[in-house]
Amino acid sequence: MAEDAPEKPDTKPGAYAPGSASEPETAPEAEDEADRRRRRAQFLRELNEAKELRDRVQPRRARAARMRQQMRMRTFRW
Repeated sequence: MAEDAPEKPDTKPGAYAPGSASEPETAPEAEDEADRRRRRAQFLRELNEAKELRDRVQPRRARAARMRQQMRMRTFRW
C-alpha cells in the first residue's frame, strides 16, 4: 500500500516550495523584470521590422519623413 500513496513534497526547513511563506521575495521580482525586458525587446524588434516594411512599401512617404527629420535636426538648437 505504501507504493500507491502519493509522495509528500520535501518539507525540510529552508526547502523551496512554490506559494509557501518561505518563498524568496527577490526571485519572482527579478524573473518578472527579466520577462518584462524580454517582452519589450521583442516588441521593439517587431516595431522596427514594421517600420522598415512600411518604408519599403511607401518610399515617397518614407523620403518625406526623412526630409522632415533632417530639417528638424538642422533647426534644433542646443
